[in-house]
Amino acid sequence: MNTEIDIKQNVREFYDQVGWQQVSEGVYQNARYEDLRPVSREYIHKCHMRVKNHLPDHGRFLLDAGSGPIQYPEYVNYSDGYDYRVCADISIQALTEARKRIGDHGLMVVADVANLPFCAGAFDGIVSLHTIHHLPLTEHHQAYNDLYRVLKSEGSAVVVNGWHKPPLGVALDRLRKFTLRMRGFINRRIFRKSQVSEGNLAQSAQLANGEKSTFVEKNDADWLKRTVGSQIPLEIFVWRSVSVKVLRTFIHDGWGGRGILRFLFWLEEKFPHWFGENGQYPLVVIQKK
Repeated sequence: MNTEIDIKQNVREFYDQVGWQQVSEGVYQNARYEDLRPVSREYIHKCHMRVKNHLPDHGRFLLDAGSGPIQYPEYVNYSDGYDYRVCADISIQALTEARKRIGDHGLMVVADVANLPFCAGAFDGIVSLHTIHHLPLTEHHQAYNDLYRVLKSEGSAVVVNGWHKPPLGVALDRLRKFTLRMRGFINRRIFRKSQVSEGNLAQSAQLANGEKSTFVEKNDADWLKRTVGSQIPLEIFVWRSVSVKVLRTFIHDGWGGRGILRFLFWLEEKFPHWFGENGQYPLVVIQKK
């Protein structure tokens, strides 16, 4: 059984050796978890910018807890108006790449987000993106508490993570799998593509089995509200309600994909709390009064 130390060592090694290695100019291996196709670009951009809407406009220090290499342009914009962006990450490779992107604006610190080496109230704003789920479940609560501890009074923190089996995500994933099965059936029976399809499926399975990944454990909205929300003030909004797999299955230019995503974004803005609690990726806002 892996200990917490083993888990963190494995996460560090994955991102040092695999996740934050560039596969092309400005694009990292970890980008496979995002939908970078042109049809989804506008929607993804607007979802990324939701973070900035909940951060203080200015301040001395912005903490980026689990910064990675600050891999998307929108992420860089979060620290506009701050004197310094403190990038805290367990991966040396991540901090090296982050330094290339923001230069002297960044202060780089090797740190564990569940045990931050900063004094209480040090930061005007905090952002933590897709990081807490790389911790053991036993440390999730501690990580939220530590973010709250280092947040300055009247400051706000934004945490983006993923839920474990969110209701909307589960329903859409079932529809996605049904759609793929029907597509395979049509290819075999109508278009006589059985050999090609089976070959592609076999190749995909081999790639999936050989693909390196890292440790991930997630909680759900009920746990967050009951365990963390009972101790620190937080509010759950939507960051993005659908997974990359769902986007790649249903969103295509020929199917009116851009229009579908504009309508989805409108719905998310209209009902941010419902989509935040039931969709794939919540945006958790912590404010310190």
